[in-house]
Amino acid sequence: MNKFSFKYIALLSLILTLVSCKEKSEISLSETLNRDLVAINHAKGFSLEKAASGITIIKVFSPWPDAEKAFTYALVPKALKIIPKLNKKDFDAIITVPVERIITTSTTHIPALENLGVIDKLIGFPDTRYISSKVTRKKIDEGKIADLGNNESINTEMVINLNPDLLIGFSINNQNKAYKTLQRSNIPVVYNGDWTEQTPLGKAEWIKFFAPFFSLEEKAEDIFRTTESNYLAAKVLAKKAKNKPTVLSGALYKDVWYLPGGKSWAASFINDANADYLWNDTNTTGSLSLSVESVLAKASNASFWVSPSQFISYNELDEASRHYSQFKAYKEKKIYTFANTKGDSGGLLFYELGPARPDLILKDLIYIFHPELLPEHQLFFFKPLQ
Repeated sequence: MNKFSFKYIALLSLILTLVSCKEKSEISLSETLNRDLVAINHAKGFSLEKAASGITIIKVFSPWPDAEKAFTYALVPKALKIIPKLNKKDFDAIITVPVERIITTSTTHIPALENLGVIDKLIGFPDTRYISSKVTRKKIDEGKIADLGNNESINTEMVINLNPDLLIGFSINNQNKAYKTLQRSNIPVVYNGDWTEQTPLGKAEWIKFFAPFFSLEEKAEDIFRTTESNYLAAKVLAKKAKNKPTVLSGALYKDVWYLPGGKSWAASFINDANADYLWNDTNTTGSLSLSVESVLAKASNASFWVSPSQFISYNELDEASRHYSQFKAYKEKKIYTFANTKGDSGGLLFYELGPARPDLILKDLIYIFHPELLPEHQLFFFKPLQ
């Protein structure tokens, strides 16, 4: 064999070896999908899976009510030495984590970022005036969080200029044109559906959805475990009450009384506080629309009235409708509202922080219905109507 033939064979052998090594270093899609489920015990709208390759797969089943498809996202750690081979067609977005620059679109996202200690990663938000948190408002005032306009018509030019690693989207359907524009500009959009959950702990568990984007899964688990423990302990305590008062909720809007359905998030709190929500036998997860006559017939003698819409005082009730004064809870001044608990910008803390702290909501209601069980409790969200 001449020298040329020997060099040719040696070079070919080297190429084949390198190719072989490369093939072994790559991870196929089927191997990537060989993964372990992460425990999600209360939330129904998403799942987390850890793949052997090191990536995290997030599936969002209900980004909005009656969503026709699930959205699947792959989170690839920057620290991976072997990058898995992923087919982009299998995922709605592929994100490198941990992310350093994020945009969120709902006030319910703010507590998760604060609790995980990553609020400094937030660089933009649509209509920042609705944010109530003092910590985040300080960053807004310092110019560290840009106001991006209205969520449904978010300023896409500003978002593109901010160049985020990720946008966490909130939407009522799949028709947000601004989000589609951002996706075409290679900005990953990941839908969050925490608002569609129907149980208190289900909403709170969405902190586990945010955690993988920052590689903070253990921290999220600890935070949620504490919230869950506090909630369940309060629920057990409520069962010790000797009486079970009847409860009314909601108020009139243009001659229609809107109140929570029996399977709703709001109704769950009343039931867990060991009170008798008078519409508990309905199967609606959203709101019921009733006539004032039917509400009076069923709840005129209700012991308590909670969440009377936007009203903050008895004077406002009087001005709005003469019917309100016919309820026993009105006469005995047993109406409680969360509309008086506001942030510096006027936003309601209940809608922003409440989903993340169901234990505080439950303790408020237990104190209202059964004050003897929590004599030292200070009301946080719910306050007596003025």
